Amino acid sequence: MTLREIWLHLRVPFSFFLLPVFWFALSQSVNPDLGRSVLVAFILHLLLYPASNAYNSFFDKDEESIGILENPPPVDQTLHRVAWGLDVLALLLGTLVGWSFVCYLLIYGLISKAYSHDRIRLKKYPVWSWLIVSLFQGGFTYLMTLQAINDVPLEHLLTRQPLLAACLCTLNVMAMYPLTQVYQHAEDARRGDLTLSRLLGVEGTFVCALLVFACSLAGFYVYFGGRSPFYILLACILPAMIFFVAWYGRVRHDRARADFRSAMRMTVLSGIGLNVFFLTLLFLES
Repeated sequence: MTLREIWLHLRVPFSFFLLPVFWFALSQSVNPDLGRSVLVAFILHLLLYPASNAYNSFFDKDEESIGILENPPPVDQTLHRVAWGLDVLALLLGTLVGWSFVCYLLIYGLISKAYSHDRIRLKKYPVWSWLIVSLFQGGFTYLMTLQAINDVPLEHLLTRQPLLAACLCTLNVMAMYPLTQVYQHAEDARRGDLTLSRLLGVEGTFVCALLVFACSLAGFYVYFGGRSPFYILLACILPAMIFFVAWYGRVRHDRARADFRSAMRMTVLSGIGLNVFFLTLLFLES
């Protein structure tokens, strides 16, 4: 594989869509350590997540569109070695943050490998994969980021506010995750993976996303006590909401409109909206 092909499969830009969890944790931190915060962000978004993407690409060997790759190049053992190398580097740098963070990195890495590996392949279990991915990319990452950048005891995480925030992060991923699978039904069927989106069908995927997102919004209303941050959130995600409704309307008339480019537009609009909101929240809370 060439360096360009490896870079494409790392899908580093996709980390942007997972960045809101970090901003949320940072905005809810009383006295975050700047050095630790920068290091945690670097490890998560430039090492851990790209390693998971590369590992997933190696075992899936996709021939059709995935993630942010419309035409994924072929893979070989080089990508597998790169994925492991990034994981090891993440663990080594994680020791500078703390052993709790190292344990988080190790657990996340093992879960991501179990998701893709052909002998385990959590991906082929629709409900379990949905719940596990959402929990680890959402709530679990939020709690460990909060702990890492503040260097607080783990017991601090088991209080109402952190747990509620973690649940909201999990719900956000639960809402988006099936939509990222909606255009991959043929590819997943070829590999024998019964993803949640395949299980629900195209229209069922949209209904599921809508219901979970409604629960997420209700949770944010409770979390912010109905105060102004909640309405700022609504304003930030309004473009994504409008696109979702319009896209769903097109899909109901033509299932072929549940395509890669539409799913990526939905992901981009949602990612931009949440990043803008949590950065605004970070400014307001500082």
